[in-house]
Formats: sequence, structure tokens, C-alpha cells
Amino acid sequence: MNLEFTDRRVVVTGAAQGIGRAIVQSFAQEGAKVWALDLDREGLKVAADAGANATRVLDLSERSAVADVMAEMAETLGGIDILVNCAGGVRGQVAKPVEEVSEPEWLVLFEANVHGAFWCSQGVAPHMKRGGFGRIVNISSGAGLRPSLTGIQGYTAAKHALVGLTKQLSFELGPFGITVNSVAPGFVLSNPATQRQWESYGPEGQARLVEGIHTRRLGRPQDIAEAVMFLASDAAGWISGQILSVDGGRS
Repeated sequence: MNLEFTDRRVVVTGAAQGIGRAIVQSFAQEGAKVWALDLDREGLKVAADAGANATRVLDLSERSAVADVMAEMAETLGGIDILVNCAGGVRGQVAKPVEEVSEPEWLVLFEANVHGAFWCSQGVAPHMKRGGFGRIVNISSGAGLRPSLTGIQGYTAAKHALVGLTKQLSFELGPFGITVNSVAPGFVLSNPATQRQWESYGPEGQARLVEGIHTRRLGRPQDIAEAVMFLASDAAGWISGQILSVDGGRS
């Protein structure tokens, strides 16, 4: 199967490290023109080295700033073909009893994992509609399908919301030639947060986790990038509204 991306115009959020950086590199290697977005200025330098044509430091919770960047990209490249919403995460939080969770802790996880994906999708939709083609791929999580290993209530709720958003946008945008899907990764050692989480389990917890994975290994960022590439390709033109678990069989 030939997944052709030559001159496709791609925007990737959360592009500075781990899964996002692997996605940037994968598209760039296949000839796509990639814009990499992230809050991490230093990390974006690495994304540029991985093949990004342009980088922008961007707070995805700022709706107007997101719209401006999408408009700039569409004007510079003549349109936008593919959006990968990879930004998210736990924002440094750890599990605590529900009665101890503060309002800011709850809200920031929705800003990171849902609001940004919505603002970006809103920003690219008119450009994709004009082109009669689009691919939106949201990076959700196994935590969007079941309770989270993190134990963080806001993270689990936000990822479930992202799954719902994926299905609703698929329903709305499908008639315009735009597919919307999600990749739900299992446990991937992709950044400092996931490394800390892994270490917190200790040897026995780590062994139990790996034993629950059919392939008996943790995921790699490239595993997720390759699933994204498929869903963004012409080969997946009649796949929409789907949540693809990429977790070694744990689900």
C-alpha cells in the first residue's frame, strides 16, 4: 500500500516531543509540508530538525491565536489538508481523591486535551471545505475508552470528551470530503511525564502492565505515528468517526 503525502499540507500540534515529533518526522519523510505547533520553544527546534517546514509557539487555549495561525498557514501554502491534534497530557498532575481536585486542575486538563483540539478543528474546517478534502486525526488515549492508568479524573473525562468530539465532527464534516478519526494510544514512553508514570509503578507494577499487553512490550512513538499516517492517507478515505486503539492488544 502506497501512502502518498507529497506536497500535502499538514499541521501537527503537540509537535515538540515524543509522539508529536514522530508524526512530524513521518509526514516530512513522505514529502508533506508540515507546520509544527507547541508551547515548547526549545522542543520545536528539534521538530524543525525532524523536518517541519515551519514552527509556531502557540497556546492552543487561545482561540483567536489558533485561528490566526491556521489562516496564516492556509494563505502561505494555499490550503490545509491534514490536521493532527496531538497536544494534551496530564499537565504535571498526579492521582488524588476526587474531593481534593481543585477547579483549576480540572479545567486545565480540558483546555489541554479538548479545547485546543476544537479550536484547531474549527480553524482548519473552512480551508478544508474550500478544498473539498480534509483529514483530522485526534490523538486520544485508552483513557478515553476506559478508566485511566493515571487515576486522574479530569484526564479521563477530557479524553472521553475528545472521543465524542471526533464522532460528532465526523458526522458534521463528512459531507465536505473531510474525515475525522482518532488514534487511542496505549502506554507509550514518549516524554518525561510518561517516564515518571512508568517509574512510579515500580518493578512489580511495570511487570503487571507489560503482562497485560498481548505483544508484551510498551508502545513507541513511531507506532502511533504510523497509525496516524494511515488514517490521514487516501487509503483511509472511507474511514471516519472511528477510534483506533494502538495499544499492543491491551484493549
